[in-house]
Order: sequence, then C-alpha cells, then structure tokens
Amino acid sequence: MGSVLALSSGAGHQNWPFSTDHPPSRWDAHPAHWYSPPHWERRDGRLPNPGSFHSLHRSCKDVFPQQIEGVKMIVNKTLSSFFKVSHTLHLSAVSPSYYRFHVEHLQSDDYSKDKDAPALIGEMDSSGSLNAHALLHLTERVRARTVFQTQQSQFVTWQFETEYRGSDFTAAVTVANPDVLRESVILVAHFLQSVSSGLVLGGELVYHRGRAEEGGILTLAGQYSRPNWVATLNAGKGGAHASYYHRANKQTRPAQTLGGETSTQAALSGLSRTAST
Repeated sequence: MGSVLALSSGAGHQNWPFSTDHPPSRWDAHPAHWYSPPHWERRDGRLPNPGSFHSLHRSCKDVFPQQIEGVKMIVNKTLSSFFKVSHTLHLSAVSPSYYRFHVEHLQSDDYSKDKDAPALIGEMDSSGSLNAHALLHLTERVRARTVFQTQQSQFVTWQFETEYRGSDFTAAVTVANPDVLRESVILVAHFLQSVSSGLVLGGELVYHRGRAEEGGILTLAGQYSRPNWVATLNAGKGGAHASYYHRANKQTRPAQTLGGETSTQAALSGLSRTAST
C-alpha cells in the first residue's frame, strides 16, 4: 500500500521531503529464490506466498539511484542492535533546502524471542513536517500497519492497514484518510495468488468517496519470475506500470521500468483536489 502515500505528492506537496515508500521489514524482503534455490523447487511441493502487493515492483526500485539536485549529506548512527538514528542535510538552489531527522526502532531478527516486537519509524524535517510508521506482527500470518503524515501543522495522511498472508496468497485491506466532517474516505483491497511456481496474479480495488465524487478503480496485476529475472505488470483505468528485473550476476543487476500513474495515485489525486476545493 505504498501508493496510498502518494497523497503527499498531490497539489501543494511537490516539495515533500519524505520518501513515499514503506520502510522495509522482514516481510518485504526479496523473493527467497534470489539468494537460495528457486522457490518452484520446494521439496514440499506447495506454492510460495506471493508477498505484498506494494512490493511487486520493488526489485526495480531498489536498483534505481535516487535523483537529487544540489548537495546531500547523510550521517547514520547505530545506537543498538534495534535502534538507530540518521541526520540528513540537503542544500539545493532548485528545490527548498531542508534538514531531516530520522529515527528507527526496528524489529529484531527472525531468531530472537522478541521477533513480534513492533517496528517504529519516524522522520521530522526542519519545517516541522512529520512522517511516522508503526508496524506490528499480530500473529505469524497477520500484521497491522499505521501511517501518519503531517505537513507542518496539517495532517495530510492517516491510514490503517491489515494484511493476512496465507500459504500461497496475500490479502490486505487499508482505510486511508477517513474524515467524518468532509464525508470522505479511501478504502483499498489487495489480493495476490500464486497460480504456479513462477506466476502470481492478483488485483487492487480502490474505493474513494468525497463530497463531489465517488467511485471505484480496479487494477489487475501479474508477475512472472524465473531464477534470474522478474517481469511485472499492473494495468487498470488509472494507467499501466511495467517493470523488468534481470540479475546478470551477483554484482550486476540491470532493471527497466515503464509506467504511468497508478489507479490508487489517480484516485488519491482526485480526492485531494476535491478536498482542497
């Protein structure tokens, strides 16, 4: 559900300093067959879990460098095995300069007794804008996520997500920006199913309601993977997004991506414009 955070990229938020991607967790790791034997060769013969919907294109996103204008300095400090902070200073003549403070209390490793401890991540910039994430594993298969974003003194995003991971499927429901006074809300449902050892199919259904408009958008998704490459496609009314990742060797990982505005981004942009009017 990283696309829900696209609300911050709507009108009035072009200079938003925070990343719109979810913070990484042990559930969002790369497919296991990239670092071990292919998952379609599992000895038990069962299909693997397809992972999260918002991680479908992550293989390409991870290899693309972040584009910046000006000078950017980052200082990281690890205070303990679970707690770390970072300071970011960005100086630019093109976009506004800013200072950002980032703090993380991450979950422990898979072998720790405290592996179900919540992950807490927060960022605050020099203008007072806040970006906060909380991730909690309720059970082995169920996790809950909460996201809050403010721009100075105004809330721009507040969302609540619950995700269930079965043996060969993933289902998630997200409620974003519920507002009783403005009679607006965004509901997003995700579903992914492993059809075969290398094929994953699913979709995203977005329902948005505002004072001036109401509607739903359906996006279909598919991913086909082999030991050294992954091809992913999202297509719907809001646009299409295609990506291709190929691992030439352990050191070289070229990737390509093509796409436009996703359905969730289109829905959020429209709702943002409606709310602002």
